[in-house]
Amino acid sequence: MKFTYNHNEGFETDTEFGKMTISGNEQKGYRPYQMMVGSIAVCSASVLKKVLEKKRFTVEDISVEADVERDEQNANKLTKIALHFTVISSDIEDTKLAKAVETAHKHCPMARTVEDAVEITETYELKQA
Repeated sequence: MKFTYNHNEGFETDTEFGKMTISGNEQKGYRPYQMMVGSIAVCSASVLKKVLEKKRFTVEDISVEADVERDEQNANKLTKIALHFTVISSDIEDTKLAKAVETAHKHCPMARTVEDAVEITETYELKQA
């Protein structure tokens, strides 16, 4: 990927889905920490969905919320990302979902990349379809 500075707008890159702007100013584009948190959250949720489907569970819907803690005294470093998954299914048991969340954490490359620097926790909610 190539990122080019766009005169006070931030940095831009062209992707197969269009232009993406990344900026320290959220009025101009995605902030870098949003990209990182989004990558970890979506990667984790995608892996969770694949794990559940591989076990032949029906996943009607899945979403993930991310709460972020940052250290203002240390360059606003990300210190913790708390992921909360909501899964809607008609055939998943709570214990099976708990195991799938654990498995997803072990297989998400984005979360694994930062696990020594950022604390990542996962919780979940199971709703019946």
